[in-house]
Amino acid sequence: MEVARAAGEAVRPHPRLRRIVLRRLDRTVATGFLLTLALSIALLGGLALGVLAFLVRRVAVIQHSDNVVAAWGYDHRSATSTNGLHALTDLGSLDIVVVLALVLAAFAVIRWRDRWSFLFLLTVLVGMEAITLGVKDLVGRVRPTLDPAAASLGPSFPSGHSSTSAAFYAAAALIVGRHLSRRARQIVVAASVAVAVAVAASRVLLDLHWLSDVIGGLSLGWAWFALCSVVFGGRLLIPTAGVDLAAAEAAAPMRPIRPQPTEIGRRHARHSLPSGRNRHQV
Repeated sequence: MEVARAAGEAVRPHPRLRRIVLRRLDRTVATGFLLTLALSIALLGGLALGVLAFLVRRVAVIQHSDNVVAAWGYDHRSATSTNGLHALTDLGSLDIVVVLALVLAAFAVIRWRDRWSFLFLLTVLVGMEAITLGVKDLVGRVRPTLDPAAASLGPSFPSGHSSTSAAFYAAAALIVGRHLSRRARQIVVAASVAVAVAVAASRVLLDLHWLSDVIGGLSLGWAWFALCSVVFGGRLLIPTAGVDLAAAEAAAPMRPIRPQPTEIGRRHARHSLPSGRNRHQV
């Protein structure tokens, strides 16, 4: 919100820029802020997607590192560790995440009268799933071959479990953290990051994904969550709250600026003031 307020104040003294910003922040027109933001994100996302696709498919060092990590996980696996890793990886399963999201949304409505949490979670999960599937089909990377079960799971990059867990648990931490103390909020945020990283690690150690797959998945999930949280106004969880604040600041009338006295002015004022008996005679 401070960023949005500062942006609005920065453009206020410039009439031409102010008119452009007001048009772009007007949600009642087709060329408003959300469309502009969506087009910008699409361009940046396409550029980032091309770079990632090039790195994971063309740079031999990345594939070599992935092979080393996959072989280490396969050589050190055991029945006990495999069962534990499967329990961890289920925390990133879409079925489990959807159930948790419905429970959290219902609790937020009943306990906190929070009517925007459901829409926020729906946006995060549906958008994340669509983006992940689109990138998978576009990149078409083959999964590790150490575990035959991985071959039937579709394209490898990015890891869907990693992106889903990163986006959902961050969103859950935002919703729950709004009603906690600062210390408790930090613990919840740390827990959300730990769960996402644990899910990502389990995908690699189970030989279901390459290391670079889960790195890409975590990055994608957290980036999508950040974009959704900006649109929903951060902790306010109200769509376009930041846009409304920036537009209001840009449209507000100019405030008069009080000149700050210089050191010479202050000295002159001190010498010109009457003192002692002369002050009472005035």
